[in-house]
Amino acid sequence: MLTLSLLRHAKSSWDDPNANDFDRALAPRGLKAAPRIAQAMIEQAIRPDLILCSTAARTRATLMLILPYLPAPNPAIQHEEELYLATASRLKTRIAGLPSGCRHAMLIGHNPGLHGLALELTGSGDRTALEALASGFPTAALAVLTFDAERWRDLKPASGHLLHYLTPRGLRD
Repeated sequence: MLTLSLLRHAKSSWDDPNANDFDRALAPRGLKAAPRIAQAMIEQAIRPDLILCSTAARTRATLMLILPYLPAPNPAIQHEEELYLATASRLKTRIAGLPSGCRHAMLIGHNPGLHGLALELTGSGDRTALEALASGFPTAALAVLTFDAERWRDLKPASGHLLHYLTPRGLRD
């Protein structure tokens, strides 16, 4: 069984009108949301073996905020420029190339690619969670999918089971 966690970066700041998109920092709301998602990861025993992270400032900052919450040993981390604003198709191609020893991978990236990938791969799950995922993928949202597959390259559309769909707003309840 394989597990794929898709984490959208936390809320970024638009305070500096001169900052380019790639270099935008996290907003105060994002600085609060990422640790809340990390705490929920601990509570739900979500523990990736490998984290692939876009090289954008906001994704790297999100990663740095969740890492202290993950139990030792830390997962392997790869920062990949190609994940910056990657399409769902590009993300799926990247996942297909994951090593066979990796059983739980996490992607930290951007919309609309992450949301598109989650929608493409999800085939079953709790109806409320499926409806929430279908309606959007806000900042700091986390979708965790499991697959009855042994190799990443064998993932098919609608073959994933949505195990968790977590959002900062949903954790407030």
